[in-house]
Amino acid sequence: MNIPFLDNWRKKHGSAFGVAVFTEGDGGAAEGVAELLSECELLRSQAHEAGVELDDTVASLEALDQLVPRWREDEEALPWLGNDAGLYLGTVLVRQVPGARWVIWPNGQPVVRLRSGREVDVVAAGHEWATTGAPELSQFYAETSET
Repeated sequence: MNIPFLDNWRKKHGSAFGVAVFTEGDGGAAEGVAELLSECELLRSQAHEAGVELDDTVASLEALDQLVPRWREDEEALPWLGNDAGLYLGTVLVRQVPGARWVIWPNGQPVVRLRSGREVDVVAAGHEWATTGAPELSQFYAETSET
């Protein structure tokens, strides 16, 4: 979509990133938040078209790293795909790393808190991966899960 005033705004401010979700106090919403954050519809659609099954495993991160990054040609889809990639990376961490869980910062940003207390901004990592391919999602997972 070509909207001149929007293109000018993006040049000044950059693309909008982020995901806003529930705040704490939603009582027992942790599982619901995890389920919501794991949807990643655009990423799952792109992966399905490429024959990659996203089954919340490290192997699926490795498969995503091998995809040809055709999405980089679509400036509108790129931020959304970056969000989805980060949320999927976080989903794999939460489901595979003991003690890892989703935490929502006061600004609505979802991050993964490891057992050590370290908080990982997986959405930022997803944007980097979608934009440049580095760090690879599987590499980021390996480095994060060791701490």
